[in-house]
Amino acid sequence: MKNFILLLLLLAGLGACHNQDTSKVPDSQPALPAAMVFKGSHPKLGDYWYQGKGEVSRYELLQNRYSDVHPGEAILVFVTEDFLTDKQVKNDNYSNPNSTPILKMNMVRKFPTGLYSYAIMTSVFTPTKVKEHPQTLKVSTSTQEWCGNAYHQLNYRDGKYTSTLHSYFENEADQVTEVPYAILEDEIFNRIRMNPDGLPTGKLTALPGTAITRLLHLPFEPMEAEASLSAYTGNDFSGENLRLYSIRFPAMNRTLEIVFQAEAPYIIEGWTDAYPSLQDRKVRKSVARRTNTLLTPYWQKNKREDMALRQELGLEGI
Repeated sequence: MKNFILLLLLLAGLGACHNQDTSKVPDSQPALPAAMVFKGSHPKLGDYWYQGKGEVSRYELLQNRYSDVHPGEAILVFVTEDFLTDKQVKNDNYSNPNSTPILKMNMVRKFPTGLYSYAIMTSVFTPTKVKEHPQTLKVSTSTQEWCGNAYHQLNYRDGKYTSTLHSYFENEADQVTEVPYAILEDEIFNRIRMNPDGLPTGKLTALPGTAITRLLHLPFEPMEAEASLSAYTGNDFSGENLRLYSIRFPAMNRTLEIVFQAEAPYIIEGWTDAYPSLQDRKVRKSVARRTNTLLTPYWQKNKREDMALRQELGLEGI
């Protein structure tokens, strides 16, 4: 009889262990890493990008900073180049075989904050042969304002990003860290220009922008985010047949929305970036609206007579 009771207790215990194990099985499969999504997408880069010219667009900017929204200007420059994957610099000499074509974006933002001013530039280098190089290889951001400078660079190698930061501020100073791979907020603009339908959506892990993490003095680390791609139905931008890519960072109480033309070459009409100001924690929204675009070999336009192109772009302070 004792043996029979012991047998029943043993079976009950096994059943309990079995139930505990099955309760740990996730309800759904995790989302594919962003690199896998990009690797499966096909860039739609037509002849537009291979004319020996770059696309330069000027944006009217309203920038959230210091418990206020400040007027300014932004420039987006997109151009294709050849890029050395080992040195992670532009291929100038064509003597190194480790080269791949990329789409480069330079984003320049300038705005005054009362008496003094800010200048922020971000460069993003994204390979166009996504099956060979699905990750953006390099990002660099420099921030200049009257208190001091900061420079932040990311380099992708061996499945992760090396993050190098040099900052005027004591709590940041000089840092070199390794950051796990995740989709970069900074690369989204390039991904839109290459193939917006290849963007990841739903819940994902993302690395917030190198500029916003400096402005908010945040550590550069992966965050949970949620992204969506849809038709644009808002009021901040005018135009027909526009689309919207939105990415929300709950931990930052922040939402970045990028609006672009639905047809290739998917020109960026503008973006909004809503987040709490550091001083009063009130959510305010930065807005950038496209005003002018030129397709030109801008690197050759360096004579005094070329100043007329600045007027054509409507540039004032950049």
